Amino acid sequence: MHSPLTQYYAAASLDGFLATQDGGIDWLLAFGDVASSYEAFIADVGAIAMGAGTYEWLIRHQVRPDSAHPRPWPYEQPTWVFTHRRLPVPPGVRVSLVSGDVRAVHTAMIATAGRKNVWIAGGGDLAGQFRDGGLLDQIIVQIVPVTLGEGRPFLPRAIQSPPLTLKSVERYGAILAELRYDVPKPAPAG
Repeated sequence: MHSPLTQYYAAASLDGFLATQDGGIDWLLAFGDVASSYEAFIADVGAIAMGAGTYEWLIRHQVRPDSAHPRPWPYEQPTWVFTHRRLPVPPGVRVSLVSGDVRAVHTAMIATAGRKNVWIAGGGDLAGQFRDGGLLDQIIVQIVPVTLGEGRPFLPRAIQSPPLTLKSVERYGAILAELRYDVPKPAPAG
């Protein structure tokens, strides 16, 4: 078994956006269930981190607790939601609302994940905070064949020196190209 990794796994438009400016992902959902590495990826995840926007989207569009037919929370893994607001948490779901420096929370996530990986599920700024703290080991991006022109960036950080290290490229049908990069640790400030 490998050492646990902290991974940012997400889909992005060809021009580098996670979502439209208002948080919409209809452009991604239009492709339906596309073959990808997700099933193998999630099997190795022991803890999840997400920002408030990602969490609220899941509650509103997937779980829909106030609808006539609510659905269960989509993850078995304990999830930490980084937010500065009070958000509703469905009963029986292992979700912790946290704020502050990601480094303090990362320690608890690693301990909880055991020998499995930590998934930074979104958004891009949260993944950037983990990278800034020297905690992000790998980026896995699935490029979707659309352009948005503007929106919420995949990773709003400059990572230039040293650059990311390409580990693999996979094609999934005629839709997705998945790129895996190792992330170099940032140089110490000083």
